[in-house]
Amino acid sequence: MTEKYDLIIVGGGISGAALLYSVAKFTDIERVALLEKEDEIAAINSHHTNNSQTLHFGDIETNYTLEKAEEVKEGAEMLAGYLENVDPDREMHSKRSKMVLAVGDEEVESLEERYYEEGFGDLYPKLRDIDRDEIAELEPKVVEGRDPGTEMKALQTPDGYVVDYGQTAKSFVEDAREEEGVDVFVGTEVTDIEETDDGYVVDTGGAKFESDVAVVAAGSHSLQIAKEMGYGENKSLLPVAGSFFLGGDMLNGKVYTLQMKKLPFAAVHGDADVHDDGTTRFGPTAKLVPALERGRIRTVSDFADVFGMNLDSFLSYANILADRILFPYVVRNLVYDLPVVGKRAFLPNVQKVVPTADVDDIDRAKGYGGVRPQIVDTEAKSLDMGEAKITGDGIIFNITPSPGASTCVKNAMRDTDQLLDFFDEDYEFDETAFRAETIGNFPRADADDADETDQPDPVPAED
Repeated sequence: MTEKYDLIIVGGGISGAALLYSVAKFTDIERVALLEKEDEIAAINSHHTNNSQTLHFGDIETNYTLEKAEEVKEGAEMLAGYLENVDPDREMHSKRSKMVLAVGDEEVESLEERYYEEGFGDLYPKLRDIDRDEIAELEPKVVEGRDPGTEMKALQTPDGYVVDYGQTAKSFVEDAREEEGVDVFVGTEVTDIEETDDGYVVDTGGAKFESDVAVVAAGSHSLQIAKEMGYGENKSLLPVAGSFFLGGDMLNGKVYTLQMKKLPFAAVHGDADVHDDGTTRFGPTAKLVPALERGRIRTVSDFADVFGMNLDSFLSYANILADRILFPYVVRNLVYDLPVVGKRAFLPNVQKVVPTADVDDIDRAKGYGGVRPQIVDTEAKSLDMGEAKITGDGIIFNITPSPGASTCVKNAMRDTDQLLDFFDEDYEFDETAFRAETIGNFPRADADDADETDQPDPVPAED
């Protein structure tokens, strides 16, 4: 027997879960199913140990242009508003100080230019230019041990949202399942999607599901499935495995360092863990791996499917990795994984944030880290920064590297609009109500200063 749905969503990570929430709660689409291959929702990259837990607004990410920051900002505010609305007790997220740190004349000049001349100060009303004394008040260990003659500056904001994306995805799914006509199947791996005259047949090996339209939100596997169906032939993936090192109670919030130019990956930063104030995570590292999932050998063959094993893919990789900045960076990150030597090599990155940190203060975070798929344009032979969306005839494939989790709600809104087009406007999307439940709850800079929703969570004083 084949189950029949109006819409099937493949993938129960944060992106698929956000779309299920959008469709179930704010449209009149009647029958929707979400299929997740793992035994629980958000078990892979959305799990809280497998990402940096950061809600990216674009305010302190110095590898973002102003245009990209504007795009990311609204998406982050949507998710932050959702969390403020449904998680007042901060079980899925916390809110702390967040800053990007400049040390030395050159970095300070660069940060001031970004804030005052490039427009970031205007775009982010809560972002403040602070000096050494204020940095020391917020993050004592960032200043402790530094040469007092070295110039320092930071751009700081209270909007340091630390998010358990796995729990947030589960919250989306729980909200969606309150509605009639919503089915969620876990432990249900999709083996094939076949296009028919009436829509799609999704085969899971043990059962088949029919739908009028479909969305594949399966991370790196989205491109694999797309290629199997004849889409995305000009794209490949550069899978990057992120790892972390753990320290003790070193930071109260998030402290980013300035991004090296031309690097597509985030600079090393220190973060207080979302569920443990006494643990600070440093990272991520960025190691290239020939697999679509961390630690799962069987996904090496999946990577081969995505790579394509053709001349354009090989030439694209060669062109990307030959970059004189990127290649040494890749080699250094391989060293970080070596026993004993690895954490000694990584220590200078930690000391950029906490100067007094010693090699004995950090340890590799075993079992932490996921795979972030960087998209490769095999026609241009270059990295295609940002998220990729492939739209076919009644089907969407979403490939969402960072900051895909941060913008999941905005992406869900866009995909919902696209779905209505697929259905020839037979259904309606209440975008006004959607925005009211998400970005409508985001605390603005002009809110009452006494409103605790606009303040970082309190941090216990040190003994």
